[in-house]
Parts: sequence; structure tokens; C-alpha cells
Amino acid sequence: MTSPRPALIADAAIALIAERGLRGLTHRAVDQEAGLPAGSTSNLARTRAALLDLTLTRIVERETRDHPAFSGAPPADASPRDLLVRVGAGLLHQALTTGRTLTLARIELALEATRRPELRVGYDRLGARFADLAAALLAQCGSADAVADARRLIRWCDGVLFNSTAGSGHSHAPTLEELRDDTARYLAALLDRA
Repeated sequence: MTSPRPALIADAAIALIAERGLRGLTHRAVDQEAGLPAGSTSNLARTRAALLDLTLTRIVERETRDHPAFSGAPPADASPRDLLVRVGAGLLHQALTTGRTLTLARIELALEATRRPELRVGYDRLGARFADLAAALLAQCGSADAVADARRLIRWCDGVLFNSTAGSGHSHAPTLEELRDDTARYLAALLDRA
């Protein structure tokens, strides 16, 4: 987002969704949360669909901003598999700690996308960035079918995120070390299968 106002509005929407769910997301509530004059949000995003798309775009922007995995500069001291473990565990840990609000909002939007085809298109388009990164890293690790393995890895990651934020494991989120261990084990099962 190039201007501060769209980012401010989207960040306010993210906070509202995480705190109140999608029922709490209105243009007026976003104006109040952002400390903006009434009508500011509707001037930027006229419809609810436009507001949801703006919010989802901002979630992905914030999740990937300044993260080494998306900068194209991987550390030279790591094997492809070690790098994938670091990246996967690091992204999961970030999503469960400092990015927990983003994760809760993303889960809410994922559920809403099952009922809104226009949101589904945007959700899938933005999610492709994660799938492409996973497939590239898995190919470097020697995956025989990196695209299919990327889908498997993302399903596992989504399960970890859901379980640790909204599911039965919400009160016992894994530590970074546990996530590294779990990610390494999952990758071994995925990549070393016959």
C-alpha cells in the first residue's frame, strides 16, 4: 500500500476482525478504530467486498514485509532443507506470536471466502505467493513433485496455525524450538518417502 491512509484503514479492519470477528467489521467501526472522520473508510472502500479485499491484501503485506524468505536473499550458510526448516518454523512462530492478530483475521477471512467467491479469488491469488515460495524451496531440497509437496506443507502449516490459535491447542502454542523440530520431522517425512 503506497499511502498511509489505506494502510491505517486496513490495519484498523484487521484489529476489528481479530477482536470482534467479521460481524464487528463495519465502515463506521473502522473509522472509529482508526480515529478517522466518519465516511473515511467508505470513501476508500465503498463496498464490504472492497474493504475485505483491502484488508486481506494488507495482511499478506504485513506477513511478508521485511521477512528474509521473501527478500530473495537466503543465508549462504544453510542447506536448502535447513533453510526451509528455518523459514517454515520462523513464519509459523511469527504468525503465532507477534503476528497473532493477523493470523486470527486471516482465519476469519478464509472462512468468509468459502461464502464469497470474489474474496476466494483474492485469497487464493495472495496465497499463491506462499505456495510459490514453498515449491521453490522444496524443489531445492530435491522434491520429486515440488508443487504437490508445497500444497501438503501448506496444509500442515495451516493446521498448526488453526490448532494453535482457534483450535484445541490454543492455550499451548508451540515454541520456536518445537516448531523447528516439528517442521524438520514433517519435511523428513515429506521428502524422504519412497
